[in-house]
Amino acid sequence: MRTLLLGARGQLGRALFSALSAKWPHWQLVALGRDECDIADSLSLVGALRRHRPDVIINAAAYTAVDRAESEPDIAEITNHWAVMELARGAQAIGALLVHFSTDYVFDGTGTKPWVEADKPCPLNVYGASKYAGEQAIQRLCPNHLIFRTSWLYGGVGTHFANTILARAGAGQDMSVVVDQWGAPTPVEWLASAVVLALAQALKEPDKRGLYHLSCQGETSWHGFASALVEEALRLGQLVQTATVHPIGSDEWPQQARRPLNSKLDCQLFSTAFKIRLPQWHDEMKGWLASRAANISSQK
Repeated sequence: MRTLLLGARGQLGRALFSALSAKWPHWQLVALGRDECDIADSLSLVGALRRHRPDVIINAAAYTAVDRAESEPDIAEITNHWAVMELARGAQAIGALLVHFSTDYVFDGTGTKPWVEADKPCPLNVYGASKYAGEQAIQRLCPNHLIFRTSWLYGGVGTHFANTILARAGAGQDMSVVVDQWGAPTPVEWLASAVVLALAQALKEPDKRGLYHLSCQGETSWHGFASALVEEALRLGQLVQTATVHPIGSDEWPQQARRPLNSKLDCQLFSTAFKIRLPQWHDEMKGWLASRAANISSQK
């Protein structure tokens, strides 16, 4: 199985590379970072598809700077929409299965019920609008696809919410975190593993291809997640002192882009189709913290 992974040096891309290498080591995997294939550069993208002619294309590349997108709408649109449109055309031309990732930010966050795939998107910000446009391009131009909308990713390499909270707590800094945005924190390592398992099924059973919501189960606020991280890190001995996590409203936190208050995703369609158990966010957080502690110890 010739597999082309784009955006391979980012948070999600690295997790996907690890999951693919561990689960399907016999697949012919080519992993390209932005320096090797910039999807926003049409010549670079088309050239990569022609060179490798993959059976599967996994696109983990995206413009994800939510606030900066408000002042850089053209860049967000080029990367998350126009480049994805080009990718969809290319995948269709060579008969490849296209795997793509989208976001809860395609919804406006109204109501309290978890969003289902059939709910009508209505993005609040430039980032969400550009991601939704990318989804539509794939659905229109490349029927042979898997699109996964996910939310509240953490873990992996680079800066992310969980590491930021633990770093501030480790420095003895109190912090303020919004309490009125709700979702399910999802470690990128678990997401990648679930996607790789689903991909293998979809290759054998084409009727399973399409759009799915995929995140951990349960719900909490960003404040609840931050508080749980600090509490569990203390219990594991990763912190020597506690830090106070103050609850604040979204209107008290200075941000350029509006965020949806309700980011909960109903993932029953995915679970039913692929027979994959969806874990509770709190259990996965505990596992992630335990693995983080082991990694830190092994580096000493």
